[in-house]
Amino acid sequence: MGSDPQYVKYPDLALSQYIFQLTNPSAPKATRQTSLKNLQDAISEYKMAPLYRHLAHPIDGLLNSSGEGSAQKPTSAGSKKSAAAANLIASKKTSHRVDVPWDEKLYQKLEKENEKELEGFQKEEDEAEEKAGETEILAAKGKRAEFWARVGDKDKAISTYEAVFEKTGVLGTRIDIVLAIIRIGIFFGDKLLVKKSVDRAKTLVESGGDWDRRNRLKAYQGLYLLTVRSYNLAAPLLLDSLSTFTSYELCTYSSLVVYSVLAGSVSLKRVDFKANVVDAPEIRAILGDGEEKLSALSGAISSGPTAGDEEMTDASAATPTPAPTAVNLTTLGQSSTGQSDVETPIDFSPLANLVSSLYIGDYRSFFLALAAVEDNFLSQDRYLYEHRGWFVREMRLRGYQQLLQSYRVVGLGSMANDFGVSVDFLDRDLAKFIAAERIPCTIDRVNGIIETNRPDDKNKQYTDVVKHGDTLITKLQKYGQAVRLRGSERG
Repeated sequence: MGSDPQYVKYPDLALSQYIFQLTNPSAPKATRQTSLKNLQDAISEYKMAPLYRHLAHPIDGLLNSSGEGSAQKPTSAGSKKSAAAANLIASKKTSHRVDVPWDEKLYQKLEKENEKELEGFQKEEDEAEEKAGETEILAAKGKRAEFWARVGDKDKAISTYEAVFEKTGVLGTRIDIVLAIIRIGIFFGDKLLVKKSVDRAKTLVESGGDWDRRNRLKAYQGLYLLTVRSYNLAAPLLLDSLSTFTSYELCTYSSLVVYSVLAGSVSLKRVDFKANVVDAPEIRAILGDGEEKLSALSGAISSGPTAGDEEMTDASAATPTPAPTAVNLTTLGQSSTGQSDVETPIDFSPLANLVSSLYIGDYRSFFLALAAVEDNFLSQDRYLYEHRGWFVREMRLRGYQQLLQSYRVVGLGSMANDFGVSVDFLDRDLAKFIAAERIPCTIDRVNGIIETNRPDDKNKQYTDVVKHGDTLITKLQKYGQAVRLRGSERG
């Protein structure tokens, strides 16, 4: 029933990461320079005249600060377009930007090459209309849509894909077109377009999509939910995609591992966290030590709600987890979509330390690992950057909750020592969560203790029943009055 996926090559989402890094204040200078070179090479190779103008034009270029102070202003339509595409960049401050130099001759050359390609597409479409059937005509129009996606013209790419969508009746092709539109939305940071297109793809898949496209959509939906901070909804989708991942046009497998672990760490309950993150074979193959990787890859270990429970130890008795070395994941999966299989080796040790220290309760190491994860992952990834502050705050909260739920009274100094922070910092940090009713406890600074106020579930249930009962009685009384009125009218 299934067929090979179509329209998966463009846009190249790696380019959006390069654009992001050019304005990322947390990116090292060498990374920004490398991103600039990679972007310039891609613009020349793919003949991306529309994207080049959008980024580097001296008047209204998104990445060219020299145009910001110009007396010439773009049109209101252009301003809206720039505002929508501003999601491509990390920061609007020019102090951290690396300008993309504008070369008028290069732009004219790229434009001429684009025009030449478009003439070829038009000729192919005309010939298909005269000599071939509907399938050949749609194939020619599909090439035009891929062309606009390749050169970075968002509006024309979407409109051309929509035209092809309306003409084709093959469900698999229709799903592939919507997935391509989702990637265009992700490239330009258009979250509203991505949301609408994901819902649209779900409807199509549920109407009879094959297994491969169902599986690919799962990864698309998980990544979208990650970008809108719905980590609790993204976690099961991303974790489930690990064992059957084929969406290499969306992200690399190593990136999927990072997203899955971070989403699971911040949102899953402890039992689910152990089963789906700590003990998951796909994750242990990446984050574990040498023996664990070999065991996971060979299938010797399996995850489950009770996997490895017999080895649980207290934080005081636990031994540090050996730090994993940098891993190249190109041997763990092969792309069948034509995308490049070469991945940059990633040092997963901060991520591995975060998972292990949180689970065993080594909170000092947990805070150190959290800082390293922020520096190495949250601040360097386009999809994680926007919500990095929220993620760090929620992970601190998770650590505090995990420790406090085990005790009735905890010494403030002892807890500060466990987390490796000062008493003043812990006092201020806990006060924010207490005020927001995220942690049920009180701080007695005079006596230097923290008292937990365990919620009484039975009393809460009783209060809820009384509240809902009162509401129901009120509704019944109003209904009874209405019935009596109608009865008297009939009499």
